[in-house]
Amino acid sequence: MAEFRVRVSTGEAFGAGTWDKMSVIIVGTEGETLPLPLDHFGKEFSAGADTKLAPQEEDFKVTCPQDVGRVLLLRVHKAPPTLLRPFWPLASDAWFCRWVQLTPPRGAPLRFPCYQWLEDQGSLVLREGTAKISWEDRHPTLQQQRQEELQARRETYSWKTYIPGWPRCLNEETIKNLDLNIKYSLAKNITFYLRGSSMLAHLKLKGLLDRKGLWKSLEEMRSVFNFWKTPAVEYVFEHWQEDAFFAYQFLNGLNPVLIRRCRHLPKNFPVTDAMVAPVLGPGTSLQAELELSQTPGPDSPIFLPSDDKWDWLLAKTWVRNAEFSIHEALTHLLQVHLVTEVFTLATLRQLPHCHPLFKLLIPHTRYTLHINTLARELLIAPGKVVDRSTGLGIEGFSELIQRYMEQLNYSVLCLPEDIRARGVEDIPGYYYRDDGMQIWGAVECFVSEMIGIYYLSDESVRDDSELQAWVWEIFSEGFLGRESSGVPSSLGTREALIQYVTMVIFTCSAKHSAVGTGQFDFSAWMPNLPPTMQLPPPTSKGQASPERFIATLPPVNATCDVIVALWALSKEPGDRRSLGTYPDEHFTEAAPCWSIAAFQSRLAQISRDIQERNQDLELPYTYLDPPIIENSVSI
Repeated sequence: MAEFRVRVSTGEAFGAGTWDKMSVIIVGTEGETLPLPLDHFGKEFSAGADTKLAPQEEDFKVTCPQDVGRVLLLRVHKAPPTLLRPFWPLASDAWFCRWVQLTPPRGAPLRFPCYQWLEDQGSLVLREGTAKISWEDRHPTLQQQRQEELQARRETYSWKTYIPGWPRCLNEETIKNLDLNIKYSLAKNITFYLRGSSMLAHLKLKGLLDRKGLWKSLEEMRSVFNFWKTPAVEYVFEHWQEDAFFAYQFLNGLNPVLIRRCRHLPKNFPVTDAMVAPVLGPGTSLQAELELSQTPGPDSPIFLPSDDKWDWLLAKTWVRNAEFSIHEALTHLLQVHLVTEVFTLATLRQLPHCHPLFKLLIPHTRYTLHINTLARELLIAPGKVVDRSTGLGIEGFSELIQRYMEQLNYSVLCLPEDIRARGVEDIPGYYYRDDGMQIWGAVECFVSEMIGIYYLSDESVRDDSELQAWVWEIFSEGFLGRESSGVPSSLGTREALIQYVTMVIFTCSAKHSAVGTGQFDFSAWMPNLPPTMQLPPPTSKGQASPERFIATLPPVNATCDVIVALWALSKEPGDRRSLGTYPDEHFTEAAPCWSIAAFQSRLAQISRDIQERNQDLELPYTYLDPPIIENSVSI
């Protein structure tokens, strides 16, 4: 007969505690125990949802009648109290378990990380926290546990095709069907809807949401959205007509990944040196500057800064409208949201909890399936925001994504290669590149250390069947098996694995912050980034005027529709976890914990450098400041 001490930690989220009855089964090399009750004497089990909202820990003693040998697994079981069983599932009581610690009669305590919700009557199978690659598990019980865990998750999280030609996604129709482990926390959900509802109510009361006509003036438009202005929004309003700010936004605006160096002038380039001489200044020429091109023709005039003010402004606004469509469909939706959903699903389906890559990546998948499922419900479904209030609609978005999927390649997702491919290594004032390369370097160093702990050779990478299945599923389900994409279908070296995992973490965190966090800042003043245009592009000069400019912009209701969405989707609604913040302690060994601390230290120094630089900038670039970057695509 042996006595074990059991310590249970419950999460801090509202509703994390439970009144249900709990028991554990200890599984060892020599057998397993019967269920051992954790008696909490009619009290709420680890009431982590008290007013302090802090994790709670409780201690128990359990007695085993037989020796089970070396402990392999811990089964945690939850069931309703006897009096409530006739009312199940009406009285279901979910519980969030952070970890369970088991101290045997002889030996050191064993920590079993969990960080999962247990709903209804059911069980969780937990392993001691040491990360293990599949070929390290020698005992048949552990090998079987890995297989059973992955089989259960594959049944829970399956793939579907939402639109042909898009990356595949989670097979769920609504967030109501999601299990608690991938849903927003209650606090985050409430904050999210309150944030959107506040603006909706304001615009509804003003009678703007249903007003289909034109804006009366630019002044009216500004007065409506003045209530939600930020320093960045105010700066955009003051400078949106300036050519310098028009150019600045290609470097550090909402879509800083598009600009590239032109190596030669197209043969059909219709702009001459004489046209742009006043802009270029003395001592240079078109051949030297390699400016942008436009297809020539009698109905395609070349608009210049020297033209009438409204002609030139309208021409730039058409460019900004195109920028809106490209950014929202390709840079934001495809390259960040849809791609990271693929990373998330493959991680859940192919990597067990004990795998070092699961422990490393799971913080960077937090809430991604929730926000993407919600987007398919409220944003990109037929008749929803994209369809009713943008120029392309869902059909146009779909065609853009389908076309781009044919040319999307691995280098676009790897920042150093992307910077080189676009030839923008030496453009001054390119803060997205400068800050992004620092973040990429910090993530790469962190990943390199973590990979070095668990993979001692290239052969160990090739022999990890779960890793290879993860990479293959991303290639086949996300990039639709297109070999021309250059996206790996397998990985053969530690170097390739480091780059791949760095790309995944960077995309889930920094890239999403760079192209998502500023949506409201740059779009709240709608003429700077209009989602649709009501009149066709001008076919001759001299047609533009203040009245025609207003008539070309989106109507009032479409403007409000899009800005409400961007207001809700630009800022994290509480329950945040900044890049490098890992309160869920999936790793229990000393080495990875040291690497995490070093990563956090590097990020803190990057933040100090960015904040110091920003003090001298008229418009601070904050979107890649590590405290601003969320670990995952969660909004």
